[in-house]
Amino acid sequence: MTSSPLVLDSTDKALLRLVQQDAGLSMEQLAEKVNLSRNACWRRLKRLEDEGVIRARVVLADAAKLNLELTVFIAVRTSRHDADWAARFHAAVQDIPELLGVYRTAGEIDYILHARVPNVAAYDRLYRKLTARIEMQDVSASFVMEEIKEVTALPLDFV
Repeated sequence: MTSSPLVLDSTDKALLRLVQQDAGLSMEQLAEKVNLSRNACWRRLKRLEDEGVIRARVVLADAAKLNLELTVFIAVRTSRHDADWAARFHAAVQDIPELLGVYRTAGEIDYILHARVPNVAAYDRLYRKLTARIEMQDVSASFVMEEIKEVTALPLDFV
């Protein structure tokens, strides 16, 4: 049995745009901005949460103010593609707080890791921690010199 596709009307999308930009807006502020009563607005947000569209409400911290000025993208290649290695890799990266994202990719690179650290010395410690946990064929890093665009809000033009 397949589930029916999610249907979002313009009000749902307006609410999602607002809470993706500022999840701290009060229900009254949200309701006013989308022309709904407080209760109708709450019901729509609750439905979006219940359906899993809204996964969490979070605060975005300033990385530089937390001494995490260096963004690193780490490319990992492995010669092992079996389920055991993959499970060990998944476990190895879970509790490393410097890793903000870990992605399995198609192409020449098997995994891309997104990290935030204070400096290159801290990246070296992260590298050593990672390579001590699991064997990899090749690990290379790209250090971000300039952040041109980074957003957390997802585009809503495809629903």
